[in-house]
Amino acid sequence: MDFHGKIVLITGGSRGIGKSIALEFAKLGATIIINYKSNDKAAEETIGAIKALGAYASAIKGDISDYNFVKNMTEDIINRFGKIDILVNNAGISKIGLFIDMQEEDFDNIIATNLKGVFNTCHNVSKYMIKNKRGSIINISSMWGEVGASCEVLYSASKGGVNSFTKALGKELAPSSIRVNAIQPGVIDTEMNKWLTKQEKDSLIDEIPMMKFGEGEDVAKLVTFLASDNAKYITAQVITVDGGYI
Repeated sequence: MDFHGKIVLITGGSRGIGKSIALEFAKLGATIIINYKSNDKAAEETIGAIKALGAYASAIKGDISDYNFVKNMTEDIINRFGKIDILVNNAGISKIGLFIDMQEEDFDNIIATNLKGVFNTCHNVSKYMIKNKRGSIINISSMWGEVGASCEVLYSASKGGVNSFTKALGKELAPSSIRVNAIQPGVIDTEMNKWLTKQEKDSLIDEIPMMKFGEGEDVAKLVTFLASDNAKYITAQVITVDGGYI
């Protein structure tokens, strides 16, 4: 796979799975723009790591739940590079706890980032992809979007929405040669899971047939495959990367 000359926008690209995706594209020669919300240090470190691999990278700070921010970010990228070939919607938030203890604000925040954020980016980027009659959109969902997770009801609902959104948009944009797919990871060894105790981690591992957590690279390699011509007949699909968990 060769992504030289390709412009890639990755939301939530400064750390975790997003960082792994950015580095994988960098190895394959892409020009990468990462969007991040708040962690300046992490963004700087990721940009440095991308450049160390010989790829061009820049970062744009802002909240993807804000439609006007996304509109301005998209127009800025188009003005600078003339196109966006690949959009990776990775930004996401979660809150663990009993549903009965959740507040309306928790619902609003999670849906705004995880689902409305995907709408915001796809709505703004796809119009340029349609004009160019090409493009690939990859949404990072979660296995809980398919089967649901106790104590993560709001997160599960948001990711279930992403899965349906992906399937529908993939069908709608297919005549314009734009492919839309989603990846639903299982338990990936990132900062999002650092709060787990050793006992909780061991218990989770016992439930995973492959007996280990996944790595960011496991998701990243599938992202680059789906974005490549090797996957030119794959669209409107939600692919699970979970070590056999569900």
